[in-house]
Amino acid sequence: MFRNDVPITPELVRQHGLTPDEYERFRGLIDRDPTLTELGIVSAMWNEHCSYKSSRKHLRGLPTKAPWVIQGPGENAGVIDIGDGLACVFKMESHNHPSFIEPYQGAATGVGGILRDVFTMGARPIAALNALRFGSPDHPRTRHLVSGVVAGIGGYGNSFGVPTVGGAVGFHPRYDGNILVNAMAVGLARTDGIFYAAATGIGNPIVYLGSKTGRDGIHGASMASAEFDESSESKRPTVQVGDPFAEKLLLEACLELMASGAVIAIQDMGAAGLTCSAVEMGAKGDLGVELHIEKVPAREANMSAYEMMLSESQERMLMVLKPGMEAEAEAIFVKWGLDFAIIGHTTDTLRFVVKHDGVVMADLPIKELGDEAPLYDRPHIANTHQSVIAAADVPATIGHAEALKRLVGSPDLSSKRWVYEQYDHFIGGNTVQKPGGDAAIVRVEDGPKGLAMTADVTPRYCEADPVQGGRQAVAEAWRNITAVGAKPLAITDNLNFGNPEKPEVMGQLVGCLKGIGEACLALDFPVVSGNVSLYNETNGVGILPTPTIGGVGLLDDVTRHATISLKREGDMLVLVGATEGWLGQSVYLSVVSGREDGAPPPVDLAAERRNGDFVRGLIVSGLVDTVHDLSDGGLAVALAEMAIAGGIGATLPEAPEGLPVHAYLFGEDQARYLLSVAPENVGDLLYSANAQGIPALVVGLTGSRDLTLPGGETISVADLRKAHEDWLPNYMATRPAAA
Repeated sequence: MFRNDVPITPELVRQHGLTPDEYERFRGLIDRDPTLTELGIVSAMWNEHCSYKSSRKHLRGLPTKAPWVIQGPGENAGVIDIGDGLACVFKMESHNHPSFIEPYQGAATGVGGILRDVFTMGARPIAALNALRFGSPDHPRTRHLVSGVVAGIGGYGNSFGVPTVGGAVGFHPRYDGNILVNAMAVGLARTDGIFYAAATGIGNPIVYLGSKTGRDGIHGASMASAEFDESSESKRPTVQVGDPFAEKLLLEACLELMASGAVIAIQDMGAAGLTCSAVEMGAKGDLGVELHIEKVPAREANMSAYEMMLSESQERMLMVLKPGMEAEAEAIFVKWGLDFAIIGHTTDTLRFVVKHDGVVMADLPIKELGDEAPLYDRPHIANTHQSVIAAADVPATIGHAEALKRLVGSPDLSSKRWVYEQYDHFIGGNTVQKPGGDAAIVRVEDGPKGLAMTADVTPRYCEADPVQGGRQAVAEAWRNITAVGAKPLAITDNLNFGNPEKPEVMGQLVGCLKGIGEACLALDFPVVSGNVSLYNETNGVGILPTPTIGGVGLLDDVTRHATISLKREGDMLVLVGATEGWLGQSVYLSVVSGREDGAPPPVDLAAERRNGDFVRGLIVSGLVDTVHDLSDGGLAVALAEMAIAGGIGATLPEAPEGLPVHAYLFGEDQARYLLSVAPENVGDLLYSANAQGIPALVVGLTGSRDLTLPGGETISVADLRKAHEDWLPNYMATRPAAA
């Protein structure tokens, strides 16, 4: 019989994040009033974080297939074939709300969750990345959040033993009340050793593995699907607590168990914990599931079925095992000091049944929990209200050398060394290119192959024109990977937006997805996994639209890659791509002019493909070993970063006729790369570019210890380095305001 000793009131339904219509929809599915446990289960399955009810319709338009794609969206992580019987497994997830409430544990468990998504597929994680957005540096809480988030990421990743090799950090007042912590993990597996979540076989044992279940994280997924307000601090108990050492043991035990042949299906217990993992395994396999909740290992006494089903305690897995192999499987987990418990079995009923000491606490149709989740076509309006700003309408109010110094020392463009030096980026011994370049490179096993990876986005572009912003986010990831000499293969995305019930915010999501889809199609760069994080608002103020793109590419030989460091004096600087001096939404406009307006630069996807393929060919052929893609801050900032990295100066003699010097130096036109080329190779390079219709011209010469700009302005590389390196450590060394 059902225990229904808690009345299901409209207020209780509201507290569970269900609208009255959604509750009636659920009640109609089961044709009765639910139990409290059932209400908790459906609140977990139908919240925005798990059901994608506002975004599913629009996600369907993304290109997800290619000959090298083994598994696209819909599993724990995406999988691509990288040859020689090996697969790359990767995904990105958000842990935004928990990290704002409790920055250390929120960020740490975000890393733990994405690592589990990867090794659940049978892959050993080989690299981690992250993309972080914080509020204004002047906000009293920002230092505290930066410190806690960076410590949490480093604490978990370093202890687990995965190198953190890349990412991005940005600041803007729109993140004051809602920071973003997006974590990405990349792993390696055999193509014939990929594991999936779909359960098969009737009567097969369902096994709980890993750490014990506690009361931490209850309603974590629901919290991630709601706006923040003044009561956000009261949600601290919903933030999970991580244990990286337990996760390392879980990784080794899972991989050993997978190798034994005992595993039929496996699912990480992430958002919504036991509920989501059990329902997804059964539903994907067209099977029912029966759980006996009293058998779940618990670290707290007297936990109810409701608490057990909704707990998001970390470092836990759910598996369906082959019958007769239970003892062998248990021995593996006992050896690794982890809990192992048979807590249920598969059935042919297509029902999700939860029992506690023989009492039925939930009995629900398993397929409908996912298939009948609400799907909204929310009203949306286009956001393309910004007008084009002519370069002549942006006066150069300060000298170009001073402007460059300000830009490289600004919060967004300053060195993030203070951050990444807290991460171990060499553990494992296969990191070829560490943080600080266009893309990280990690050797595949003993080589010669390598994987290039990056994570980035330009939110101000997405706010001004979501379609162009979505295109640019993908194009920049593609350029970052190309700039080191790798062939871009696929992306994962983390779509961070405000309240989708507001038509302008929904318009941002729809527009960005349109742009992302167009770019992925044009660049042959499919989406294989991802995450949607909505309701990133506090007291009605939403974040900038931030569709973070994580890209992965392949190098056939890691010894043939490019870096951003200038390496030789006397090299020619060659600019590939057309320059018009686009200043709308530029960093120059924000930092120097104090404006955030104008249309972002247009993204010509055919030019991106053409120019990028050309540059990659130069790197692979060995003609070029120094490349930097042009993005924030344009030509001058790219050159400054190359000079700082290599300790060598350069001269840019003049700007093109008819183009204001500051627009030439700081314009953010897309599809561009700056190359440092040996003089004897320049002629062939320019001839080849001209034959292919690719804009390429010599713009300068390397040498000395200064940067000399058009008009003769000079600034030393040492002064630029100091401005670039000092901002963040000086900021963090200032006594933090009370959190």
